[in-house]
Amino acid sequence: MTISVGDKLPDVTLVKATEAGPEKVQSSEYFKGKTIALFSVPGAFTPTCSARHLPGYVDKADELKAKGVDEIVATAVNDAFVMGAWKAANGADAVTMLADGNGDFAEAVGLTMDGSGFGMGKRGQRWSAIVEDGVVKELNVEAPGDFSVSSAEHLLGQL
Repeated sequence: MTISVGDKLPDVTLVKATEAGPEKVQSSEYFKGKTIALFSVPGAFTPTCSARHLPGYVDKADELKAKGVDEIVATAVNDAFVMGAWKAANGADAVTMLADGNGDFAEAVGLTMDGSGFGMGKRGQRWSAIVEDGVVKELNVEAPGDFSVSSAEHLLGQL
């Protein structure tokens, strides 16, 4: 079942990419008490994700925070080392990277995709959400191959 507006995010273990190395976090604790602009990409370093998706959130970080967002979080079915390298390569200090290496989070929210045709296996779909205290307030799921409603600009308009 796909997560919907009004649902609480599922409680799974994610791995936060930090300068000190990978740090396990429980999603139920991590999202508690904060307003988070959350976005998911099929993969770090993939073309649309690196050229448009992540840069949009970096560029709009101050505007999102001015509208009440406490933190901007990116997730992908990649390991924490890849997520950390992606953050560094893109100067994305304003974005917290939460690795979903096994795809548990993508599976739990019901937003997986099959990237086998591209040699990527099971991945998370491209989407964004406003999450308040662990509850989904806005949810924007892209159609396969699209990039519009999960953008930072679109999410900013929902705040």
